[in-house]
Amino acid sequence: MAEVPETSTTLLRDLAGDSQHARWGEFVARYRPMMESYMQGRFPELEADDIIQETLIALIRILPAYRYCPEEKGSFHNYLTGILRNKALKQLAKRGKAEERKTRYAAGQTERETNAERHHRQWQESVFEIALRQLMSDETIQGQTKEVFRRLAINGEEVEAVAKSLGIKRNAADQMKSRMKAKLQKLVADLERVDDARFES
Repeated sequence: MAEVPETSTTLLRDLAGDSQHARWGEFVARYRPMMESYMQGRFPELEADDIIQETLIALIRILPAYRYCPEEKGSFHNYLTGILRNKALKQLAKRGKAEERKTRYAAGQTERETNAERHHRQWQESVFEIALRQLMSDETIQGQTKEVFRRLAINGEEVEAVAKSLGIKRNAADQMKSRMKAKLQKLVADLERVDDARFES
């Protein structure tokens, strides 16, 4: 393993404030040997340059919100190798799926079987959409609860912003979302049982 470089708080601060900062070259020179050594030791079957490049791109997005606090978050080099590890694992997962597809087709899997998988996915999506429409049209559910669920679960908005805009506590918004999610799951399960019974009859 290459020597772990000493963390420079000023370097991290400069890079967090400017994705085009000239000190990125210094960062790469400082940390690349450690990253290459990590890849060679843990993931020798992968192309290290590609994974390191993906990690650096991820850092450009992450650093503006990152706060160096080793007492709470651990050392920066562990944080960095954690990102590197996740990128490598994702690459291995992609490679594994590609190999699985090759194996399945080599074993003579037909296009008809592939179509069956696609139809099943489309059926599941249709069931979910029907259940969601039923849930949002349920007149026994308060409008505010539906609005919270729509904004949090469907639109993906931040819970703090939603709660503040509606004048409710975050805990209340979380509970509304949780209750609606449970109702939606039950509706999906009920629709699937009805469909299964129809095919079995």
